[in-house]
Amino acid sequence: MKIAHRGPDAFRFESISKFANCCFGFHWLAIVDQLYGMQPLRIQKFPYLWLCYNGEIYNHLRLKAHFEFDYQTMVDGEILLHLYERFGVEKMISLLDGVFAFILLDVANRKVFLGRDTYGVRPMFKLVTDDGFLAACSEAKGLMALSHTMDSPASITPFPPGHFEVFDLKMSGKVESLQLDRFHSCTSEPRHAIYDAVKMLPQGFDLETVKSNIRVLFENAVRKRLMAHRRIGCLLSGGLDSSLVAAMLVKLAREEGLEYKIQTFAIGTEDSPDVQAARGVAAYIGTEHHEVNFTPQEGIAALDEVIFHLETYDITTVRSSVAMYLVSNYIRSKTDSVVIFSGEGSDEFTQGYLYFHKAPNPTAAAEDSVRLMKELYLFDVLRADRTTAAHGLELRVPFLDHRLTAYYLSLPPEMRVPKNGVEKHLLRDAFKDLNLIPENILWRRKEACSDGLTSVKKSWYSSVQDHLESKVNNEQLENAAKTFPHNPPGTKEAYYYRQVFEKHFPGQARWLSHYWMPRWIQATDPSARTLAVIHSTLK
Repeated sequence: MKIAHRGPDAFRFESISKFANCCFGFHWLAIVDQLYGMQPLRIQKFPYLWLCYNGEIYNHLRLKAHFEFDYQTMVDGEILLHLYERFGVEKMISLLDGVFAFILLDVANRKVFLGRDTYGVRPMFKLVTDDGFLAACSEAKGLMALSHTMDSPASITPFPPGHFEVFDLKMSGKVESLQLDRFHSCTSEPRHAIYDAVKMLPQGFDLETVKSNIRVLFENAVRKRLMAHRRIGCLLSGGLDSSLVAAMLVKLAREEGLEYKIQTFAIGTEDSPDVQAARGVAAYIGTEHHEVNFTPQEGIAALDEVIFHLETYDITTVRSSVAMYLVSNYIRSKTDSVVIFSGEGSDEFTQGYLYFHKAPNPTAAAEDSVRLMKELYLFDVLRADRTTAAHGLELRVPFLDHRLTAYYLSLPPEMRVPKNGVEKHLLRDAFKDLNLIPENILWRRKEACSDGLTSVKKSWYSSVQDHLESKVNNEQLENAAKTFPHNPPGTKEAYYYRQVFEKHFPGQARWLSHYWMPRWIQATDPSARTLAVIHSTLK
Protein backbone atom coordinates (compact mmCIF):
# COMPACT_ATOMS: atom_id res chain seq x y z
CA MET A 1 0.00 0.00 0.00
CA LYS A 2 3.06 2.28 0.29
CA ILE A 3 3.17 2.46 -3.54
CA ALA A 4 -0.55 2.83 -4.23
CA HIS A 5 0.15 6.11 -6.04
CA ARG A 6 1.76 4.16 -8.92
CA GLY A 7 -1.50 2.42 -9.84
CA PRO A 8 -4.64 4.34 -8.88
CA ASP A 9 -7.09 2.36 -11.06
CA ALA A 10 -7.34 -0.94 -9.14
CA PHE A 11 -5.60 -3.13 -6.55
CA ARG A 12 -5.17 -6.87 -6.05
CA PHE A 13 -3.45 -9.00 -3.42
CA GLU A 14 -3.16 -12.70 -4.18
CA SER A 15 -1.56 -15.67 -2.42
CA ILE A 16 0.01 -18.55 -4.35
CA SER A 17 -1.57 -21.92 -3.63
CA LYS A 18 0.78 -24.72 -2.47
CA PHE A 19 3.54 -22.27 -1.53
CA ALA A 20 3.54 -20.93 2.01
CA ASN A 21 4.17 -17.21 2.46
CA CYS A 22 4.23 -16.56 -1.29
CA CYS A 23 2.08 -13.74 -2.63
CA PHE A 24 1.69 -10.90 -5.14
CA GLY A 25 0.34 -7.39 -4.65
CA PHE A 26 -0.41 -5.12 -7.59
CA HIS A 27 -1.60 -1.55 -8.15
CA TRP A 28 -2.94 -1.04 -11.67
CA LEU A 29 -2.57 1.95 -13.95
CA ALA A 30 -4.69 0.86 -16.93
CA ILE A 31 -2.92 1.90 -20.16
CA VAL A 32 -3.22 -0.87 -22.78
CA ASP A 33 -5.78 -3.62 -22.06
CA GLN A 34 -8.41 -2.18 -19.73
CA LEU A 35 -10.34 -5.47 -19.58
CA TYR A 36 -7.68 -8.12 -18.93
CA GLY A 37 -4.80 -5.96 -17.71
CA MET A 38 -5.14 -6.78 -14.00
CA GLN A 39 -2.21 -8.63 -12.45
CA PRO A 40 -0.73 -11.02 -11.53
CA LEU A 41 -1.24 -12.01 -15.15
CA ARG A 42 -2.12 -15.66 -15.77
CA ILE A 43 -3.49 -17.40 -18.88
CA GLN A 44 -5.19 -20.75 -19.34
CA LYS A 45 -2.46 -22.06 -21.61
CA PHE A 46 0.22 -21.77 -18.91
CA PRO A 47 -1.64 -21.94 -15.56
CA TYR A 48 1.64 -22.53 -13.69
CA LEU A 49 3.05 -19.10 -14.64
CA TRP A 50 2.37 -15.97 -12.60
CA LEU A 51 3.58 -12.57 -13.85
CA CYS A 52 3.71 -9.16 -12.22
CA TYR A 53 5.34 -6.45 -14.30
CA ASN A 54 5.48 -2.70 -14.63
CA GLY A 55 6.16 -1.24 -18.06
CA GLU A 56 5.32 -1.37 -21.72
CA ILE A 57 6.51 -3.90 -24.32
CA TYR A 58 6.43 -1.97 -27.59
CA ASN A 59 7.14 -4.92 -29.89
CA HIS A 60 4.68 -7.41 -28.37
CA LEU A 61 2.43 -7.54 -31.44
CA ARG A 62 5.38 -7.98 -33.82
CA LEU A 63 6.73 -10.85 -31.73
CA LYS A 64 3.27 -12.38 -31.42
CA ALA A 65 2.87 -12.37 -35.22
CA HIS A 66 6.40 -13.59 -35.95
CA PHE A 67 6.25 -16.55 -33.58
CA GLU A 68 2.53 -17.16 -34.17
CA PHE A 69 1.65 -17.05 -30.49
CA ASP A 70 -1.99 -17.62 -29.52
CA TYR A 71 -2.90 -14.68 -27.27
CA GLN A 72 -5.61 -14.87 -24.64
CA THR A 73 -5.63 -11.15 -23.80
CA MET A 74 -4.65 -7.82 -25.36
CA VAL A 75 -2.08 -7.20 -22.62
CA ASP A 76 1.40 -6.39 -23.93
CA GLY A 77 2.95 -8.32 -21.03
CA GLU A 78 1.40 -11.60 -22.17
CA ILE A 79 4.32 -11.87 -24.61
CA LEU A 80 6.62 -12.62 -21.65
CA LEU A 81 4.70 -15.80 -20.85
CA HIS A 82 4.85 -17.11 -24.41
CA LEU A 83 8.51 -16.20 -24.93
CA TYR A 84 9.52 -17.74 -21.62
CA GLU A 85 7.64 -20.95 -22.30
CA ARG A 86 9.25 -21.35 -25.74
CA PHE A 87 12.77 -19.98 -25.22
CA GLY A 88 13.53 -19.62 -21.51
CA VAL A 89 14.12 -16.46 -19.53
CA GLU A 90 17.38 -15.20 -21.08
CA LYS A 91 16.16 -15.13 -24.69
CA MET A 92 12.75 -13.93 -23.52
CA ILE A 93 14.12 -10.83 -21.85
CA SER A 94 16.58 -10.02 -24.64
CA LEU A 95 13.74 -9.93 -27.20
CA LEU A 96 11.71 -7.34 -25.27
CA ASP A 97 11.73 -3.87 -26.81
CA GLY A 98 10.38 -1.68 -24.07
CA VAL A 99 10.69 -0.56 -20.48
CA PHE A 100 9.96 -3.05 -17.74
CA ALA A 101 10.56 -4.48 -14.32
CA PHE A 102 9.06 -7.91 -13.69
CA ILE A 103 8.78 -10.84 -11.35
CA LEU A 104 7.86 -14.12 -13.03
CA LEU A 105 6.93 -17.21 -11.02
CA ASP A 106 7.05 -20.70 -12.53
CA VAL A 107 5.43 -23.03 -9.97
CA ALA A 108 5.87 -26.10 -12.21
CA ASN A 109 9.66 -25.74 -12.17
CA ARG A 110 9.83 -23.92 -8.82
CA LYS A 111 11.68 -20.91 -10.18
CA VAL A 112 11.37 -17.16 -9.63
CA PHE A 113 12.76 -14.65 -12.14
CA LEU A 114 13.43 -10.94 -11.73
CA GLY A 115 14.35 -8.63 -14.62
CA ARG A 116 14.75 -4.93 -15.38
CA ASP A 117 15.14 -3.00 -18.64
CA THR A 118 18.48 -1.77 -20.00
CA TYR A 119 18.38 1.72 -18.47
CA GLY A 120 16.19 1.02 -15.47
CA VAL A 121 13.41 3.28 -16.80
CA ARG A 122 11.08 1.19 -14.65
CA PRO A 123 12.27 0.85 -11.06
CA MET A 124 12.62 -2.26 -8.90
CA PHE A 125 14.13 -2.91 -5.50
CA LYS A 126 14.73 -6.28 -3.91
CA LEU A 127 15.07 -7.37 -0.32
CA VAL A 128 16.85 -10.64 0.45
CA THR A 129 17.73 -12.10 3.84
CA ASP A 130 20.52 -14.58 4.51
CA ASP A 131 17.99 -17.36 5.07
CA GLY A 132 16.24 -16.86 1.72
CA PHE A 133 13.32 -14.50 2.27
CA LEU A 134 12.80 -12.55 -0.98
CA ALA A 135 10.67 -9.49 -1.64
CA ALA A 136 10.60 -7.18 -4.67
CA CYS A 137 8.84 -3.85 -5.14
CA SER A 138 8.78 -0.96 -7.61
CA GLU A 139 9.88 1.40 -4.85
CA ALA A 140 11.99 0.75 -1.77
CA LYS A 141 9.39 2.30 0.54
CA GLY A 142 7.28 -0.83 -0.02
CA LEU A 143 10.01 -2.99 1.52
CA MET A 144 11.13 -0.82 4.45
CA ALA A 145 8.59 -2.08 7.00
CA LEU A 146 8.61 -5.79 6.09
CA SER A 147 9.34 -8.03 9.06
CA HIS A 148 11.46 -11.19 8.90
CA THR A 149 13.05 -13.71 11.24
CA MET A 150 16.70 -12.70 10.86
CA ASP A 151 18.52 -10.84 13.61
CA SER A 152 20.61 -8.87 11.13
CA PRO A 153 18.88 -6.20 9.00
CA ALA A 154 17.79 -7.24 5.53
CA SER A 155 19.58 -5.81 2.52
CA ILE A 156 17.39 -3.58 0.29
CA THR A 157 19.08 -2.76 -3.03
CA PRO A 158 18.09 -1.38 -6.44
CA PHE A 159 17.87 -4.24 -8.93
CA PRO A 160 20.58 -3.63 -11.56
CA PRO A 161 19.31 -2.42 -14.97
CA GLY A 162 19.93 -4.69 -17.94
CA HIS A 163 20.04 -7.79 -15.72
CA PHE A 164 17.90 -10.79 -14.83
CA GLU A 165 18.13 -13.06 -11.80
CA VAL A 166 17.02 -16.67 -11.34
CA PHE A 167 15.96 -18.08 -7.95
CA ASP A 168 15.12 -21.61 -6.89
CA LEU A 169 11.84 -21.59 -4.92
CA LYS A 170 11.45 -23.92 -1.96
CA MET A 171 8.07 -25.16 -0.73
CA SER A 172 8.47 -22.95 2.33
CA GLY A 173 8.45 -19.89 0.09
CA LYS A 174 12.16 -19.22 0.68
CA VAL A 175 14.52 -18.84 -2.27
CA GLU A 176 18.11 -19.44 -3.32
CA SER A 177 19.74 -17.29 -6.00
CA LEU A 178 21.13 -19.39 -8.87
CA GLN A 179 22.09 -16.82 -11.50
CA LEU A 180 22.43 -13.04 -11.95
CA ASP A 181 23.45 -12.02 -15.46
CA ARG A 182 23.43 -9.00 -17.78
CA PHE A 183 21.26 -9.49 -20.88
CA HIS A 184 21.94 -6.17 -22.66
CA SER A 185 24.41 -3.30 -22.56
CA CYS A 186 23.74 0.17 -23.97
CA THR A 187 26.54 -0.11 -26.54
CA SER A 188 25.22 -3.36 -28.06
CA GLU A 189 22.64 -3.66 -30.83
CA PRO A 190 19.63 -5.24 -29.08
CA ARG A 191 18.64 -8.76 -30.13
CA HIS A 192 15.09 -7.59 -30.79
CA ALA A 193 16.29 -5.24 -33.58
CA ILE A 194 15.69 -7.90 -36.25
CA TYR A 195 11.95 -7.78 -35.46
CA ASP A 196 11.74 -3.97 -35.55
CA ALA A 197 9.71 -1.89 -38.00
CA VAL A 198 12.98 -0.31 -39.16
CA LYS A 199 15.08 -3.07 -40.66
CA MET A 200 18.70 -2.71 -41.74
CA LEU A 201 20.05 0.83 -41.71
CA PRO A 202 22.48 2.13 -44.36
CA GLN A 203 26.06 1.43 -43.28
CA GLY A 204 29.05 3.75 -43.04
CA PHE A 205 29.85 7.01 -41.29
CA ASP A 206 29.20 9.49 -44.07
CA LEU A 207 27.66 12.52 -42.31
CA GLU A 208 24.45 12.61 -44.35
CA THR A 209 23.92 8.86 -43.87
CA VAL A 210 24.44 9.17 -40.13
CA LYS A 211 22.07 12.13 -39.83
CA SER A 212 19.41 10.26 -41.82
CA ASN A 213 19.78 7.17 -39.61
CA ILE A 214 19.41 9.28 -36.46
CA ARG A 215 16.18 10.81 -37.81
CA VAL A 216 14.78 7.43 -38.84
CA LEU A 217 15.54 5.82 -35.46
CA PHE A 218 14.19 8.78 -33.50
CA GLU A 219 10.93 8.84 -35.45
CA ASN A 220 10.62 5.08 -34.97
CA ALA A 221 11.25 5.48 -31.23
CA VAL A 222 8.42 8.00 -30.86
CA ARG A 223 6.03 6.08 -33.13
CA LYS A 224 6.28 2.78 -31.24
CA ARG A 225 5.56 4.61 -27.96
CA LEU A 226 2.14 5.80 -29.16
CA MET A 227 0.75 2.47 -27.90
CA ALA A 228 -1.93 3.54 -25.37
CA HIS A 229 -5.65 3.56 -24.65
CA ARG A 230 -5.29 6.68 -22.48
CA ARG A 231 -4.63 10.26 -23.53
CA ILE A 232 -1.04 11.16 -24.43
CA GLY A 233 0.67 14.40 -23.39
CA CYS A 234 4.22 15.73 -23.34
CA LEU A 235 6.44 17.68 -20.97
CA LEU A 236 7.90 20.69 -22.77
CA SER A 237 10.70 22.75 -21.26
CA GLY A 238 11.53 24.61 -24.46
CA GLY A 239 14.92 22.94 -24.63
CA LEU A 240 16.15 20.90 -27.58
CA ASP A 241 15.24 17.43 -26.34
CA SER A 242 11.69 17.96 -25.11
CA SER A 243 10.96 20.13 -28.16
CA LEU A 244 12.08 17.41 -30.58
CA VAL A 245 9.99 14.83 -28.71
CA ALA A 246 6.89 17.07 -28.64
CA ALA A 247 7.20 18.05 -32.30
CA MET A 248 7.67 14.46 -33.49
CA LEU A 249 4.81 13.34 -31.25
CA VAL A 250 2.46 15.92 -32.78
CA LYS A 251 3.54 14.97 -36.32
CA LEU A 252 3.02 11.23 -35.76
CA ALA A 253 -0.22 11.69 -33.81
CA ARG A 254 -1.66 13.40 -36.87
CA GLU A 255 -0.40 10.63 -39.15
CA GLU A 256 -1.85 7.95 -36.84
CA GLY A 257 -5.19 9.77 -36.67
CA LEU A 258 -5.32 10.47 -32.94
CA GLU A 259 -8.67 12.12 -32.28
CA TYR A 260 -7.43 14.63 -29.74
CA LYS A 261 -4.89 17.43 -29.65
CA ILE A 262 -1.63 16.68 -27.89
CA GLN A 263 -1.35 18.53 -24.59
CA THR A 264 2.06 20.00 -23.65
CA PHE A 265 3.07 21.16 -20.19
CA ALA A 266 5.65 23.72 -19.07
CA ILE A 267 6.43 24.88 -15.55
CA GLY A 268 8.30 27.91 -14.25
CA THR A 269 8.08 31.48 -13.08
CA GLU A 270 6.57 34.01 -15.46
CA ASP A 271 9.97 35.33 -16.56
CA SER A 272 11.72 31.97 -16.76
CA PRO A 273 13.61 31.17 -19.98
CA ASP A 274 11.99 27.71 -20.15
CA VAL A 275 8.40 28.96 -20.00
CA GLN A 276 9.00 31.55 -22.67
CA ALA A 277 10.81 29.10 -24.97
CA ALA A 278 8.17 26.39 -24.45
CA ARG A 279 5.39 28.86 -25.28
CA GLY A 280 7.02 29.55 -28.63
CA VAL A 281 7.54 25.86 -29.43
CA ALA A 282 3.94 24.98 -28.52
CA ALA A 283 2.61 27.70 -30.78
CA TYR A 284 4.91 26.55 -33.59
CA ILE A 285 3.93 22.84 -33.45
CA GLY A 286 0.28 23.43 -32.54
CA THR A 287 -0.40 21.82 -29.17
CA GLU A 288 -2.92 22.49 -26.42
CA HIS A 289 -0.37 24.15 -24.17
CA HIS A 290 -0.53 24.44 -20.39
CA GLU A 291 1.72 26.66 -18.29
CA VAL A 292 2.07 25.91 -14.59
CA ASN A 293 3.13 28.85 -12.48
CA PHE A 294 5.82 27.99 -9.99
CA THR A 295 7.27 29.97 -7.09
CA PRO A 296 10.41 29.08 -5.15
CA GLN A 297 8.29 29.02 -1.98
CA GLU A 298 6.03 26.32 -3.43
CA GLY A 299 9.07 24.32 -4.46
CA ILE A 300 10.68 24.60 -1.03
CA ALA A 301 7.42 23.49 0.61
CA ALA A 302 7.39 20.36 -1.57
CA LEU A 303 10.97 19.24 -0.81
CA ASP A 304 10.08 16.76 1.93
CA GLU A 305 7.47 14.85 -0.08
CA VAL A 306 9.66 15.00 -3.21
CA ILE A 307 12.57 13.33 -1.38
CA PHE A 308 10.17 10.72 0.02
CA HIS A 309 9.01 9.82 -3.48
CA LEU A 310 12.49 9.96 -5.01
CA GLU A 311 14.25 7.78 -2.42
CA THR A 312 17.48 9.68 -3.02
CA TYR A 313 19.37 12.65 -1.60
CA ASP A 314 21.40 13.45 -4.73
CA ILE A 315 21.60 17.24 -4.99
CA THR A 316 20.83 17.86 -8.65
CA THR A 317 18.19 15.10 -8.72
CA VAL A 318 16.26 16.63 -5.82
CA ARG A 319 16.51 20.16 -7.26
CA SER A 320 15.31 19.21 -10.71
CA SER A 321 12.59 16.90 -9.41
CA VAL A 322 10.59 19.58 -7.62
CA ALA A 323 9.28 21.22 -10.78
CA MET A 324 8.59 17.86 -12.45
CA TYR A 325 6.70 16.74 -9.34
CA LEU A 326 4.57 19.90 -9.29
CA VAL A 327 3.78 19.81 -13.02
CA SER A 328 2.85 16.11 -12.72
CA ASN A 329 0.45 16.99 -9.93
CA TYR A 330 -1.13 19.58 -12.22
CA ILE A 331 -1.45 17.08 -15.09
CA ARG A 332 -3.18 14.50 -12.89
CA SER A 333 -5.56 16.95 -11.22
CA LYS A 334 -6.39 19.36 -14.07
CA THR A 335 -6.21 17.30 -17.30
CA ASP A 336 -6.98 13.85 -18.68
CA SER A 337 -3.50 13.11 -20.03
CA VAL A 338 -2.03 9.99 -18.40
CA VAL A 339 0.75 8.84 -20.75
CA ILE A 340 3.46 11.50 -20.63
CA PHE A 341 6.33 11.80 -23.12
CA SER A 342 9.56 13.42 -22.00
CA GLY A 343 13.09 14.15 -23.25
CA GLU A 344 15.19 12.28 -20.66
CA GLY A 345 18.30 10.41 -21.75
CA SER A 346 19.44 12.58 -24.63
CA ASP A 347 22.03 14.59 -22.70
CA GLU A 348 23.79 11.42 -21.63
CA PHE A 349 24.36 9.78 -25.00
CA THR A 350 24.58 12.92 -27.17
CA GLN A 351 27.03 14.63 -24.77
CA GLY A 352 24.65 17.44 -23.91
CA TYR A 353 26.13 18.54 -20.59
CA LEU A 354 28.27 21.67 -20.71
CA TYR A 355 31.23 19.93 -19.10
CA PHE A 356 31.70 17.84 -22.27
CA HIS A 357 33.29 20.97 -23.77
CA LYS A 358 36.18 20.31 -21.37
CA ALA A 359 36.69 16.63 -22.26
CA PRO A 360 40.41 15.99 -22.85
CA ASN A 361 39.71 14.06 -26.04
CA PRO A 362 36.83 12.42 -27.98
CA THR A 363 37.57 8.95 -26.56
CA ALA A 364 37.32 10.20 -22.98
CA ALA A 365 34.04 11.95 -23.84
CA ALA A 366 32.66 8.76 -25.42
CA GLU A 367 33.61 6.71 -22.35
CA ASP A 368 31.95 9.19 -20.03
CA SER A 369 28.82 9.09 -22.16
CA VAL A 370 28.58 5.33 -21.59
CA ARG A 371 29.17 5.84 -17.85
CA LEU A 372 26.29 8.31 -17.71
CA MET A 373 24.00 5.89 -19.54
CA LYS A 374 24.77 3.12 -17.07
CA GLU A 375 24.07 5.45 -14.15
CA LEU A 376 20.81 6.92 -15.48
CA TYR A 377 18.77 4.78 -13.08
CA LEU A 378 20.36 6.65 -10.16
CA PHE A 379 19.70 10.13 -11.51
CA ASP A 380 17.59 11.45 -14.42
CA VAL A 381 15.59 8.28 -15.04
CA LEU A 382 14.90 7.95 -11.32
CA ARG A 383 13.68 11.57 -11.23
CA ALA A 384 11.47 11.17 -14.27
CA ASP A 385 9.85 7.95 -13.04
CA ARG A 386 9.23 8.86 -9.42
CA THR A 387 7.90 12.38 -10.01
CA THR A 388 5.37 11.20 -12.59
CA ALA A 389 4.44 7.90 -10.90
CA ALA A 390 3.82 9.79 -7.65
CA HIS A 391 0.73 11.16 -9.40
CA GLY A 392 -0.34 8.03 -11.28
CA LEU A 393 1.14 9.03 -14.65
CA GLU A 394 3.09 6.82 -17.05
CA LEU A 395 6.35 8.11 -18.47
CA ARG A 396 7.55 7.51 -22.05
CA VAL A 397 11.17 8.38 -22.94
CA PRO A 398 11.84 7.87 -26.67
CA PHE A 399 15.45 9.04 -26.48
CA LEU A 400 16.20 5.91 -24.45
CA ASP A 401 15.12 3.64 -27.27
CA HIS A 402 17.53 0.68 -27.36
CA ARG A 403 18.30 0.94 -31.06
CA LEU A 404 18.68 4.72 -31.13
CA THR A 405 21.11 4.77 -28.22
CA ALA A 406 23.12 1.77 -29.42
CA TYR A 407 23.47 3.31 -32.89
CA TYR A 408 24.51 6.74 -31.61
CA LEU A 409 27.06 5.23 -29.21
CA SER A 410 28.53 3.16 -32.07
CA LEU A 411 29.45 6.27 -34.06
CA PRO A 412 33.11 7.41 -34.13
CA PRO A 413 33.87 9.45 -30.97
CA GLU A 414 34.96 12.42 -33.11
CA MET A 415 31.43 12.74 -34.55
CA ARG A 416 29.78 13.02 -31.16
CA VAL A 417 31.77 15.76 -29.43
CA PRO A 418 30.66 19.42 -29.17
CA LYS A 419 31.49 21.44 -32.29
CA ASN A 420 31.78 25.19 -32.87
CA GLY A 421 31.12 25.77 -29.18
CA VAL A 422 27.80 23.90 -29.36
CA GLU A 423 27.04 20.72 -27.41
CA LYS A 424 24.92 17.96 -29.03
CA HIS A 425 25.99 19.32 -32.39
CA LEU A 426 25.38 16.09 -34.31
CA LEU A 427 21.81 15.72 -33.01
CA ARG A 428 21.01 19.35 -33.81
CA ASP A 429 22.59 19.04 -37.25
CA ALA A 430 20.47 15.95 -37.99
CA PHE A 431 17.27 18.03 -37.67
CA LYS A 432 18.56 21.20 -39.33
CA ASP A 433 16.45 22.74 -42.13
CA LEU A 434 13.52 20.35 -41.51
CA ASN A 435 11.31 22.98 -39.82
CA LEU A 436 10.32 20.40 -37.18
CA ILE A 437 11.04 22.91 -34.39
CA PRO A 438 11.97 26.62 -34.48
CA GLU A 439 15.57 27.23 -35.52
CA ASN A 440 16.38 29.22 -32.37
CA ILE A 441 15.27 26.25 -30.25
CA LEU A 442 17.25 23.79 -32.35
CA TRP A 443 20.41 25.69 -31.40
CA ARG A 444 19.37 26.78 -27.88
CA ARG A 445 22.09 26.31 -25.30
CA LYS A 446 21.72 23.70 -22.57
CA GLU A 447 19.98 24.83 -19.37
CA ALA A 448 19.91 22.54 -16.35
CA CYS A 449 16.39 21.39 -15.53
CA SER A 450 16.58 23.14 -12.16
CA ASP A 451 17.92 26.41 -13.65
CA GLY A 452 15.77 27.24 -16.66
CA LEU A 453 12.46 27.17 -14.81
CA THR A 454 13.19 30.31 -12.79
CA SER A 455 14.36 33.83 -13.50
CA VAL A 456 17.80 34.46 -14.91
CA LYS A 457 18.25 37.04 -12.13
CA LYS A 458 17.89 34.43 -9.40
CA SER A 459 17.87 30.71 -10.09
CA TRP A 460 15.86 28.05 -8.28
CA TYR A 461 18.96 26.55 -6.70
CA SER A 462 19.97 29.98 -5.31
CA SER A 463 16.54 30.34 -3.72
CA VAL A 464 16.83 26.88 -2.17
CA GLN A 465 20.30 27.59 -0.81
CA ASP A 466 19.17 30.88 0.72
CA HIS A 467 16.20 29.20 2.41
CA LEU A 468 18.25 26.30 3.78
CA GLU A 469 21.01 28.54 5.14
CA SER A 470 19.13 28.77 8.43
CA LYS A 471 18.07 25.10 8.50
CA VAL A 472 21.58 23.70 8.98
CA ASN A 473 24.15 25.29 11.26
CA ASN A 474 27.89 25.53 10.64
CA GLU A 475 28.75 22.98 13.32
CA GLN A 476 26.51 20.37 11.70
CA LEU A 477 28.19 20.94 8.36
CA GLU A 478 31.68 20.74 9.89
CA ASN A 479 30.80 17.35 11.40
CA ALA A 480 29.06 16.06 8.26
CA ALA A 481 31.71 13.42 7.54
CA LYS A 482 31.22 11.92 11.01
CA THR A 483 27.43 12.12 10.91
CA PHE A 484 27.18 10.79 7.35
CA PRO A 485 30.37 8.85 6.51
CA HIS A 486 28.95 7.57 3.20
CA ASN A 487 28.67 10.44 0.68
CA PRO A 488 29.18 13.18 3.30
CA PRO A 489 27.33 16.36 2.26
CA GLY A 490 29.53 19.33 1.42
CA THR A 491 26.94 22.12 1.56
CA LYS A 492 24.02 23.04 3.79
CA GLU A 493 21.63 22.25 0.96
CA ALA A 494 23.07 18.75 0.57
CA TYR A 495 23.03 18.28 4.36
CA TYR A 496 19.35 19.18 4.55
CA TYR A 497 18.43 16.76 1.75
CA ARG A 498 20.34 14.02 3.56
CA GLN A 499 18.52 14.74 6.81
CA VAL A 500 15.13 14.41 5.12
CA PHE A 501 16.24 11.21 3.37
CA GLU A 502 17.45 9.65 6.62
CA LYS A 503 14.14 10.53 8.27
CA HIS A 504 12.24 8.50 5.68
CA PHE A 505 14.85 5.82 4.89
CA PRO A 506 17.20 5.44 7.86
CA GLY A 507 20.44 3.61 7.15
CA GLN A 508 19.85 3.33 3.38
CA ALA A 509 22.34 5.95 2.13
CA ARG A 510 24.13 3.36 -0.02
CA TRP A 511 21.26 3.33 -2.50
CA LEU A 512 23.21 6.27 -3.93
CA SER A 513 26.78 5.30 -4.77
CA HIS A 514 27.91 8.89 -5.48
CA TYR A 515 26.61 12.38 -6.18
CA TRP A 516 26.05 13.48 -9.78
CA MET A 517 28.77 16.01 -10.55
CA PRO A 518 30.40 17.38 -13.73
CA ARG A 519 33.76 15.97 -14.76
CA TRP A 520 37.06 17.52 -15.92
CA ILE A 521 36.48 20.76 -14.02
CA GLN A 522 36.74 21.76 -10.37
CA ALA A 523 32.99 21.79 -9.74
CA THR A 524 31.47 21.95 -6.27
CA ASP A 525 27.90 22.37 -7.54
CA PRO A 526 26.11 20.54 -10.38
CA SER A 527 24.13 23.57 -11.62
CA ALA A 528 24.65 24.36 -15.29
CA ARG A 529 24.50 28.09 -14.61
CA THR A 530 27.49 27.87 -12.28
CA LEU A 531 29.33 26.22 -15.17
CA ALA A 532 28.57 28.98 -17.67
CA VAL A 533 32.23 29.95 -17.55
CA ILE A 534 32.88 26.79 -19.55
CA HIS A 535 30.89 28.19 -22.41
CA SER A 536 32.49 31.62 -22.36
CA THR A 537 35.95 30.10 -22.74
CA LEU A 538 34.95 28.55 -26.05
CA LYS A 539 34.27 31.76 -27.94
